Amino acid sequence: MKKLFLLLTLVSLIACKQTTETKNETEKATTEVQEVKPVTKTYPENISKVFEAHGGLDTWNTFKFLEFTMKKPTGNEVTTTDLNSRKSLIDMPNHTLGYNGKDVWLHAKDTATYKGNAKFYYNLMFYFYAMPFILADDGIVYTDVEPLVFEGKSYPGINISYNAGVGESPEDEYILYYDSETNKMAWLSYTVTYFTKAKSKEFHYIKYSNWQTINNVLLPETLTWYESENNVPTTKRNDLMFTNIKLTTSKPKAELFEAPEGARL
Repeated sequence: MKKLFLLLTLVSLIACKQTTETKNETEKATTEVQEVKPVTKTYPENISKVFEAHGGLDTWNTFKFLEFTMKKPTGNEVTTTDLNSRKSLIDMPNHTLGYNGKDVWLHAKDTATYKGNAKFYYNLMFYFYAMPFILADDGIVYTDVEPLVFEGKSYPGINISYNAGVGESPEDEYILYYDSETNKMAWLSYTVTYFTKAKSKEFHYIKYSNWQTINNVLLPETLTWYESENNVPTTKRNDLMFTNIKLTTSKPKAELFEAPEGARL
């Protein structure tokens, strides 16, 4: 009888231990699942409608690689960007400019002098081209502003500002103006601080009116810069065309963005 009692006690202890271990493992697994659960970011209704009008953020976020060619007077300029890391490569007739995730570098192909600001330019055209999706980045503050009235038509506006410490120039500001009938982006006004850490009061204007569908998202085919007076667009200044668009779900190789021998940071 004593042996039977000991046996039953042992079986009970083992069963209790297994139940406790199973419970702990279940709780641990549940915790792990909760830890990796993605956080869904919410946006104001007006900017959300603009994203949707251009194909939607869910579609845009599936892509990892973007490349486009700009036709310039000095020759074609090809920009390649890793959409996740924002590493970039710009191939120009006389120079190659890149960002490897840490440093901006410049490599001369010949004796021609690069007359721009590499640190300012390495992601500039990508930001203009990837509108409006680029305005879904973290650290952005959205504020409604007065509409832009141009040639008798009113375009509602959304001010884009950045929290302190976000990006190279958090003092820069953007205002996205959209068509209230289609919700498509129509204008972008922006300030440039050139890393001065001081807010600028002078806004520049780009008109977005010529779109092309690339893999179910709307991206610009032509951007038109306008002259401005009293922070209002006036007359057309110049067009910039984008061709040979590549937008894919394949991640580019990291070495593509590394500085070649002879490049300077």
